[in-house]
Amino acid sequence: MLAARQQAERHGCVATVGRMSVQPNGINAVPAHVTTFLDARGSDADAVRSAVADVREVVGSLAGEMHEESWTPSTPFDADLSERVRRVLGGAPTLGTGAGHDAGILANAGVPTAMIFVRNPTGISHAPTEFAESADCHAGVRALTAVVADLAGEA
Repeated sequence: MLAARQQAERHGCVATVGRMSVQPNGINAVPAHVTTFLDARGSDADAVRSAVADVREVVGSLAGEMHEESWTPSTPFDADLSERVRRVLGGAPTLGTGAGHDAGILANAGVPTAMIFVRNPTGISHAPTEFAESADCHAGVRALTAVVADLAGEA
């Protein structure tokens, strides 16, 4: 897990092990087999692939069998819609994302897509410790409402 983080940082991306399968999975048993799932992300596909290759090299024979379960390219958000969101929100910054969830699926299917992010002071995502202040959540709702109202005015 540490190798994943270190190699990702070297290549300007991020990586984590968020899921493990331990066999046997007992409190007082030494595991005979552990499967880890590496999630590596970044805006540059070559950097991500290099980081994963370096992780493989660092862990060597400990890695055992490795295979790619899925690959999601950088999410291509619609430039016109993103600019419109930026304008409606008074010049809100444009952030890159490796969104592989709903927005990424829609964008990769050719549906004009953009995202509005709510500030998260910890940066932790998709975990029980993910947190945003109520005021920031309310600001996100107001931002979304303003964008939807602007888009509805065009209908």
